[in-house]
Amino acid sequence: MSTFKAPKGTYDLLPPDSAKYLAVREAIAAPLRGSGYGYIETPGFESVELFARGVGESTDIVTKEMYAFETKGGDRLVLRPEGTASVLRAALEANLHKAGNLPVKLWYSGSYYRYERPQKGRYRHFSQVGAEAIGAEDPALDAELIILADQAYRSLGLQNFRILLNSLGDKECRPVYREALQTFLRGLDLDEDTLRRAEINPLRVLDDKRESVQKQLTGAPLLRDYLCDACKAYHEEVRELVTAAGVVFEDDPKLVRGLDYYTRTTFEFVHDGLGSQSAVGGGGRYDGLSEMIGGPALPSVGWALGVDRTVLALEAEGVELELPATTSVFAVPLGDEARRVLFAKVTELRKNGVAADFAYGGKGLKAAMKAANRSGARYALILGERDIEQGVVQLKDLESGEQSAVGMNEIVAELESGLG
Repeated sequence: MSTFKAPKGTYDLLPPDSAKYLAVREAIAAPLRGSGYGYIETPGFESVELFARGVGESTDIVTKEMYAFETKGGDRLVLRPEGTASVLRAALEANLHKAGNLPVKLWYSGSYYRYERPQKGRYRHFSQVGAEAIGAEDPALDAELIILADQAYRSLGLQNFRILLNSLGDKECRPVYREALQTFLRGLDLDEDTLRRAEINPLRVLDDKRESVQKQLTGAPLLRDYLCDACKAYHEEVRELVTAAGVVFEDDPKLVRGLDYYTRTTFEFVHDGLGSQSAVGGGGRYDGLSEMIGGPALPSVGWALGVDRTVLALEAEGVELELPATTSVFAVPLGDEARRVLFAKVTELRKNGVAADFAYGGKGLKAAMKAANRSGARYALILGERDIEQGVVQLKDLESGEQSAVGMNEIVAELESGLG
């Protein structure tokens, strides 16, 4: 047994469970590919300053959860804790916004890292699929992304998730609300760290999950009562477009996101079957982030959906995904000549798109057939010396047990027909 183990708070994806994760990623990405979003991939580490400026120095991510390190050359880097800042940085660096076709629509998939207390549904290494629409201020974009996420979840068979929706206002109306909220928070019995957070970004206090804090927030001023006319009209159009698409959501005036860059539309996908870690994804509009990280004004909107959390949600609902068989045909050679002939036939099958595997290691018939059954294959191809002389191969249906001789040159067509 190996003396090494996966680091605390991480996990390995192994077959057959790993196929679920691949299927979830594909299902989330599929609606994006059909809606003009192009794939982007960024490095696993970035400058510390990118997240300090973009995500916000008052957030738990920056103050407590980033894996930061210094290189031999003296650069201060961090394993990426989220995707939006990295994607926007890459788009700005490549001048995608200058190509004349805004918004720039991008989707991504990858691993992210936060130093958190490990628990079910919350890991130090986790996987997300995300989407960003950069460079346009349009309620239809916000609605599009909410609708596409809903479509992705429903394509997987998820039913018991809820969409929470709110508006965080903009630079015109949020400062007025911020002052009112700070005045309210100063009158509460809060610990020093929470009071300090309230002075830097009071909206973060609303997101505090501790019951002792939530009890005191009863009667706190709500942002919806402070929205300017422009933000009210914008939010109402988002609501109307989402409703017209048949997507059900809940207005949640207390909803805030854990990152400082969000403005106006904010939303979260929650699943009540996951206990305290109920969020499976979320996002919103971040009109000022580009300027925060040194770029031009580029109003943008996006989301990230957790692959790990989505798999847990599927398990909570008892949803079994229809996964393609990893192997459809398993080849069993009996003897050296049969091994050479059948290996060539397996190669031909693979070239024709048939998933095929081979009894490696010189197994005898009994052991090879056990391997064929364990592989999940529908058919076994068995070839012995007499079969070679007759120019046939034995085709066995592993479900029914029926076996018949098929001409060597006919086997590809026969299998393609049998596998549909």
